[in-house]
Order: sequence, then C-alpha cells, then structure tokens
Amino acid sequence: MPELTLYYFPSCPYCRRVLDCLDRLDLEIPMRDIQSEAGARDDLLEIGGKGQVPCLVIDGKPLYESGDIVRWLEEHAG
Repeated sequence: MPELTLYYFPSCPYCRRVLDCLDRLDLEIPMRDIQSEAGARDDLLEIGGKGQVPCLVIDGKPLYESGDIVRWLEEHAG
C-alpha cells in the first residue's frame, strides 16, 4: 500500500465526499486539517503548489478533485 495522507477541512463538501468514501471502505489514513493544524496548509502548498482541498498525497505526489480521489481509493485501497 502506498503512503497516503489526506489534506482536508471538515466543513468542505468535497472533503466530506472523500471522508465518506474512507468510512465506506473502512480505511484509516493520516489526515491533516489545513484550518486547525499548524503548518498543514504550508506543507500542502509545498507538496502541490496550491492550497486546494481535498488533496490526497500518494507517495509524496498530490491528487486533487474529490471524484478522482474517490476513484483512486476504490481502485487501489478498497
């Protein structure tokens, strides 16, 4: 399994879509809330060059867009 980290914030509806997928697949991965966790937004900017969430970092590479993230999770981690 690749190393995964999800950057998100709880009130984002697109992030909720990804979080619901994680629940459905019964997956627990490291998550970083860019609104409440010090340094998380800066780390996201360094990784992907933008502060867009949700962002699933897969082995150090960012994947944006909730639909793409859900598809990746279902295909690779489900």
